[in-house]
Amino acid sequence: MKLFSDSRLTLPALVLGALSLTGCSTVGNYTPSAATVFNVFKPYRIEIVQGNVVTQEVMAQIQPGLGRTQVREILGTPLLTDLFHENRWDYVFTIARQGVAPQQRRVTVFFKDNVVERFEAGALPTEREFVASIDAAKGKSDKTAPNLSEAQIAALPVPAKVDTKPKLPRGATRDYPPLEAGRP
Repeated sequence: MKLFSDSRLTLPALVLGALSLTGCSTVGNYTPSAATVFNVFKPYRIEIVQGNVVTQEVMAQIQPGLGRTQVREILGTPLLTDLFHENRWDYVFTIARQGVAPQQRRVTVFFKDNVVERFEAGALPTEREFVASIDAAKGKSDKTAPNLSEAQIAALPVPAKVDTKPKLPRGATRDYPPLEAGRP
């Protein structure tokens, strides 16, 4: 029985054999580990956002005495409502993005006689801090602001003026004579 009788299979078999052997070799004192390989080739991970974003500015609007409807208008629909704890609404926010530590926040609102009795919230970011944490995850672009001199700025083309006056809608244009016109 001939093992390598077909020359078309010989070259790919030799290349695969060589690649598999070189993957096990070491260079100097360096031996690649599985962790190193996985740090180089990372799979894409989808961004997961769940819950309601609650910031310090939003929580400042929640005061004891507000009704359930008012709380729902300010904070949105709670992520967790429990039949066994009807007087408790839990707002949980989590975000998991690739390359950024996951964020999780929890706000709990307690009701008594359908009005806010009290609420518990951990450390909440301001709206600016929250937006900055999301923008930081996108990564910094390699584009830098151009450093132009006054003469170079003056030499730039002036953009065309845009008419800001709203245009009124017009009816269909006719290119035939109206029916009311005199007949021959």
